[in-house]
Amino acid sequence: MAEAQIVLSHSRESGIVAIATGEQYPGAHTALAQSGFQRDDIGVWHLPAHGAGTTVVDLVRCAERHRTSVHTSNRRFIGDAARDLARLLPGQWHASVEIYSHPAWQENLVPWIWDNGELGRALQTERVPYAATLTDTVQGTTLLFIERPDRQLDYLVGAFAPEGLEEGYGDPHAPHSIVLPPFPGRAAQALTDRYLPSYEQAVHARRTAAIAAMLGDIRSEHDTWQAMIASGRYSDATPLSAAALGASTELFLDHTWRRFLTVVDHAPTLFDRCRPANSPWPDDAAALSRLADAVIDAEALVDEIVHGGAVPEQERRARAWPAIETWLTDGEAFLRQARVSAPHRRPALPVTAPSRPLAAARPAYRSH
Repeated sequence: MAEAQIVLSHSRESGIVAIATGEQYPGAHTALAQSGFQRDDIGVWHLPAHGAGTTVVDLVRCAERHRTSVHTSNRRFIGDAARDLARLLPGQWHASVEIYSHPAWQENLVPWIWDNGELGRALQTERVPYAATLTDTVQGTTLLFIERPDRQLDYLVGAFAPEGLEEGYGDPHAPHSIVLPPFPGRAAQALTDRYLPSYEQAVHARRTAAIAAMLGDIRSEHDTWQAMIASGRYSDATPLSAAALGASTELFLDHTWRRFLTVVDHAPTLFDRCRPANSPWPDDAAALSRLADAVIDAEALVDEIVHGGAVPEQERRARAWPAIETWLTDGEAFLRQARVSAPHRRPALPVTAPSRPLAAARPAYRSH
């Protein structure tokens, strides 16, 4: 039985291309090299147009000696399909090929996929030896684009977890991947009209939920801390010395500051969408102004810590607490405004979006 596989497909720019897969994929690499194929920087093997007259039959014979089977895909090269799609999406998108020759590389990918649909299930249950990513170079959104397993020509597309929300594996807020047809124009329209708006709604909901959870945790810790200060005792009734009181306060402030960085990360984007005057609570405008000022102060503190050298701990605690306290006081106003504010929808593609081809790819996620 073959311990590795070679998948052949056709690229309009490169002609015959090959991808090696399987736990013993180095044997496939050897067979390809001995058959005259050349490997590029992303791990795809190309048969030079003016090579040594190698044929597929020659490759099959050589592969057999290295316990490798050869398969011919009935699809065009995934890099071509992804680049055609990226060219038709609104904005600036970059397509690149990913190679997961060893099954473990695919397993490493699973926690980073933010999906509650077919794509997420396929990555956990089906062998996906290669894929492509589509990255919005302005917004930072990164999508995964794969051939739909066990289907003739369809594709699946879903998203990687957004920056700052990487712990979102299994997150109920994650969007559902969608099936794309093999026609670039129709696929781009489905992605633009259906998937990207739902993705942006999901990101908005996830950011709001992260801030709500953080404020809930801080309030709970604040209540516990205040009760301890008022009683002069630990939760187990042990008396609290003056030194221990100071240490407990510092520990509370330090822990709270680390949690509060969630607001610094996610609130600015959500603020941009809040329109109190158009909401059922127009009087929230004043609270939102105070909260925005608190975030600006916290951002300045973070910037000083990161770029301006060490900020003494006592100073950092003194400067951070007013911002945190403002959010504990007025945070509910922000949350209700965020929950009723809708992300800006991207412009829809015209129904007659062209179905033209396109170009380019970055280094693969894994290729050895």
